Amino acid sequence: MPELPEVETTRRGLVAHVQGRTVTAVVLRRADLRWPIPPEISGRLPGQRIHAVRRRAKYLLLDTAAGSALLHLGMSGSLRMLPADTPAGLHDHVDLLLRASGRGPTAQPARVLRFNDPRRFGCLLWQPTGESHPLLRGLGPEPLPDALGGAAFTGVAFDGDYLYARSRGRSASVKSFLMDQRVVVGVGNIYAAEALFAAGIAPLRAAGRVSRERYRGLAEAVQRILRHAIARGGTTLRDFLAPDGAPGYFEQELSAYGRGGEPCPSCGRTLRQAWVAQRATVWCGHCQR
Repeated sequence: MPELPEVETTRRGLVAHVQGRTVTAVVLRRADLRWPIPPEISGRLPGQRIHAVRRRAKYLLLDTAAGSALLHLGMSGSLRMLPADTPAGLHDHVDLLLRASGRGPTAQPARVLRFNDPRRFGCLLWQPTGESHPLLRGLGPEPLPDALGGAAFTGVAFDGDYLYARSRGRSASVKSFLMDQRVVVGVGNIYAAEALFAAGIAPLRAAGRVSRERYRGLAEAVQRILRHAIARGGTTLRDFLAPDGAPGYFEQELSAYGRGGEPCPSCGRTLRQAWVAQRATVWCGHCQR
C-alpha cells in the first residue's frame, strides 16, 4: 500500500496540473470503490474550482468552495493526468474532467484526472466545507513539521518527547506503536522498519520500555527517512506509480524492509524476520536493541 512519501509524491505531482482548474464533469464507471461514492461527488463537484490539493495522513483532499473530494489510493490505486479524450482502460473507475485554462504560452488544454484501482480498496468520498470527515477524526499528528503537515491538523508537534509521553505504560511492540495512526500518521510498515533500524531500536521491544533519549533519535530518524523518501519519489511498489507514470526510487536504498535473511548493511550479520501487527518486520539482532 502506498505510504506517506508515495502519497506526498502524488500530491506534489498533481498540484501544478490540478490546482486552480475547474471540474467540468465527473464520470463514475461504477458506484463504489471500497465504499459507495457519495452523491455529492457527482452533484456538487462539477463547476467547482480546485483551490488546493492537500494531504492528511495517506489521504488526498481536493479542496473547493463547496467541499473537498477525499481520495485514498488503497493497495493498488493510482491517479493520472491525461488528455481529456484518452479512452478509458480496464479499472479506470473515475474521471474528473478539468476545463482548459490560460492563454498563449501558459495555456493548459482540457485534461482528465483519472483514478485507476484494480483491487478497489481505494476510496472517493466527500468532506463538506468546515467539517472533518469521520476517517480523519482521531488521527495523530503529521510526522513532518513543515509545509507537509506538522501540527496544523492537531495542534500537536511530533517529536521524541511526544512519542515518549504517548508510549508510557504500553506493552505493545514499539513498531506497532509507531504504526498506530492515532499516535502518528503516515508511518507504515516500510518506513517504520527503516526508522527503527536507523535508530538502533529492536522492533519487538515494548513501546513503554524505550527511553526518552532513544525516542528522540527515533523521531529524528522518521523525519529524515520520510524526507529522503519523498525527495527520491517514494518507494517502488508493484502497483505504485506517480502521476507522471514514473516509479519511486527509494527501494534501492532500503536497509531492513524486505531483506530478511540478508546481511545487515552495518555489521554483516544475518537480518532477522518476524511478524508484527500482521506485517513482516526485519531487524538486526546486533545493531538494534
